[in-house]
Amino acid sequence: MDTSNCLNFPGFLFRIFVLLSSICGLSVGSELSFVTCGSVIKLLNVKHNVRLHSHDVRYGSGSGQQSVTGVSAVEDSNSYWSIRGTSGASCTRGTPVKCGQTIRLTHVNTGRNLHSHYFASPLSSNQEVSAFGEEGEGDHLDEWTVQCSGSVWKREESVRFRHKSTDGLLSVTGEQYGRPIHGQMEVHAMSNPSQHSLWKVMEGVFMKPSESPAGGRDFAHTHTEF
Repeated sequence: MDTSNCLNFPGFLFRIFVLLSSICGLSVGSELSFVTCGSVIKLLNVKHNVRLHSHDVRYGSGSGQQSVTGVSAVEDSNSYWSIRGTSGASCTRGTPVKCGQTIRLTHVNTGRNLHSHYFASPLSSNQEVSAFGEEGEGDHLDEWTVQCSGSVWKREESVRFRHKSTDGLLSVTGEQYGRPIHGQMEVHAMSNPSQHSLWKVMEGVFMKPSESPAGGRDFAHTHTEF
């Protein structure tokens, strides 16, 4: 089984997988204490209590790409992101994400990757963060490095995401949009670390490492939390 780039299902099939995982309660073994490749997660900005979110609404300025925001709603399917490898480095499904590892975060409902560049964000004029690409494939500006303590990304710790190409940190500083996305907060990138750039894993479908014996086939399991 090829697991080199995490979940390779088409978008609609993967959404069905997430739904069935929720209904059936797929779970094997004890709860994972770390985040794994191939998992589908929601990320909470710790300072502002909003989840990383996207939707098929484009910026009216800057790049004109799909907007990325922060929302306070917990039960919103547009806040799910899949953890994937990059074009140059695989992220084998079910393996722990290491501190310092570079990943892509793909928006499940639209298939576009978390992205940044030197366009100014619309509200704060910080560095714009958008969603870019088609069916999970974009470019090198979709790559983010996980900054955490220890050797692997632990589910209970707050972490930062540094944009590999620009060094900007994924951040929220509280600016709110009006229509058509009234009340949602701007997400942008900033150069300096602060409480505004801390994120924590919340709900999701967590891929478990293979429990097959050495030399056996690699069947990853799931642990679901919604």
